[in-house]
Amino acid sequence: MTDTPARLLQLLSLLQTPREWPGSELATRLDVSRRTVRRDIDRLRDLGYPVQASMGAEGGYRLVAGKAMPPLVLDDEEAVAIAVGLRAGAGHAVEGIEEASVRALAKLEQVLPSRLRHQVAALQAATIPLTDGDGASIDPRTLTVMAGAAAGQERLRFGYRSGDGTASKRLVEPHRLVSTGRRWYLVAYDIDREDWRTFRVDRVSAPFATGARFVPRGVPTGNAADFLRQSMHRMGAGRPESYRLVATFDASAEFVAARLPASLGAPVATGDESCRLETDFGDSVEWLGVRLAMLGCEFTVQEPPELVDCLTSLGNRIRRAVAIRQE
Repeated sequence: MTDTPARLLQLLSLLQTPREWPGSELATRLDVSRRTVRRDIDRLRDLGYPVQASMGAEGGYRLVAGKAMPPLVLDDEEAVAIAVGLRAGAGHAVEGIEEASVRALAKLEQVLPSRLRHQVAALQAATIPLTDGDGASIDPRTLTVMAGAAAGQERLRFGYRSGDGTASKRLVEPHRLVSTGRRWYLVAYDIDREDWRTFRVDRVSAPFATGARFVPRGVPTGNAADFLRQSMHRMGAGRPESYRLVATFDASAEFVAARLPASLGAPVATGDESCRLETDFGDSVEWLGVRLAMLGCEFTVQEPPELVDCLTSLGNRIRRAVAIRQE
């Protein structure tokens, strides 16, 4: 890479991942010599970026919190406002922005001076969001620790509480965080159980990266979203409160898939403007009924009867509300 400005931006992007980068690995990533890496590190320092170097045969570099914000074209107030907004988006799983919120928050908090981190924490502690109870609230720091460990390919330890309340300690190789719109899940390889697992993040406690690196494994299904979907279907099919959903929609499969949680699976096209969805789900029929009603297209539910009854009741309440308004 001969374009120095572009190379510096790529180097800065790598260093913003919360891990230590050996000089040899940076040189390989950038396709330059280790001497060029050292010169580029000096250039970043001259620009105000606090890059810390560790001693040793390999040596390593890490972007650390400095005494002042590096030149990101943000003043202190803007940095605090962005961090608070990202925490809100990450902690309550707002569909469409949650994964970007976690990535951006992990990078921003990596370089925030301590005085600004204290301001962010104080603002977070002093405010409370008005939520609808649709999903569990999560400490954004839990997400950023997990995101950092996955990005840095570091083993992760945490306490975990299963659905029946059983507590355990886990050591995993984190692969990806996946949001369903209501909850966050970690897809990871469990070292002690020698198998892939999914973990609900709201049941995780005290996560920390061990510093032990690992070589990434391939997810059995090819990607984390598909693995989570299959895992949820297996768990849902074995629960007494699980249901089988069969529904048709007067809209394209792409339209419906973009507006329903990925955990429900992908609808199958039956025409240019029609599709069908058959899947197992373990959420309340009330929640699913509301989600279907908000799709923005006509649909018909064949199963389960509990959902049909719920939608009938919901439709009657809405009609009554409209009738009262018109009187």
